[in-house]
Amino acid sequence: MQIADVQDDIDRVLLTKEQIEKKITEAAAVIDRDYKDKNVLLLAVLKGAVNTLVALSSHLHLNAQMDFMSLSSYGSGSESSGKVTIRQDMSVDVRGRHVLIVEDIVDSGLTLSWLMDLLHQRGAASVEAFALLNKPARNKVHVDVKYPGYEIPDEFVVGFGLDYDEKYRNLDSIAALKPKVYEGDQS
Repeated sequence: MQIADVQDDIDRVLLTKEQIEKKITEAAAVIDRDYKDKNVLLLAVLKGAVNTLVALSSHLHLNAQMDFMSLSSYGSGSESSGKVTIRQDMSVDVRGRHVLIVEDIVDSGLTLSWLMDLLHQRGAASVEAFALLNKPARNKVHVDVKYPGYEIPDEFVVGFGLDYDEKYRNLDSIAALKPKVYEGDQS
């Protein structure tokens, strides 16, 4: 989906397809170096991180296995509840594995922190994270993201896997959504 298809809903583009590609390519080069000769597992949280996982993995030269989890911490609103639940667990054992969590965005940090702790409890040899986006103004807990992407302002963003009401995930850029879309059009 191109921006023109949803132009009335988009306030502005924060990151273009080219900017996203550049950051992911740079991160992949460092990850290749850091995980050379390691038994690495790329883990993405569904659904938001799928685009980021696909883009990152296509630039890696590692023989990496991939897996997915579906987690929820939002309930019905747009604010994190702080309570994480597993809707779908991963399918592989992480004991002795080097796990790289591939995230679309660090918002509160609660879900990523919880997931990192869980993977350590399950016996992972190491647990690190790549996050394409970080929204520092919303962080409630500090999470050490070894491979950081872009810091963005405290705006509701969509695209490249990020959604509002299951829409806009297929935008090829990251865009700020107009408040009228998620707050309801009051006009």
